[in-house]
Amino acid sequence: MAEITATVGSTVGLHARPAALLAEAAADYDFEITIALEGEPADEAMDASSVLSLMGLGAEYGQTVVLRSEAEGADEALAALKDLIETDHDAEG
Repeated sequence: MAEITATVGSTVGLHARPAALLAEAAADYDFEITIALEGEPADEAMDASSVLSLMGLGAEYGQTVVLRSEAEGADEALAALKDLIETDHDAEG
């Protein structure tokens, strides 16, 4: 199983725009990717390609989340999603 942690970089957490961007990116892969707050059991992880699941996760700015996938070769996908999570998509600029 591939697993990577990421710290939520968006000041509003994984809500609205950041959640939509992450869900869209996760849906681009043809294998399941899950997300959970750090410390939560893997069997309670949610589908990373679901905007509603991401918003329901309640991950706030600065919290650590865990991305996982059972798929072989998922490391690159998880690294790309980590970059999305750690970016502040709500920063003005």
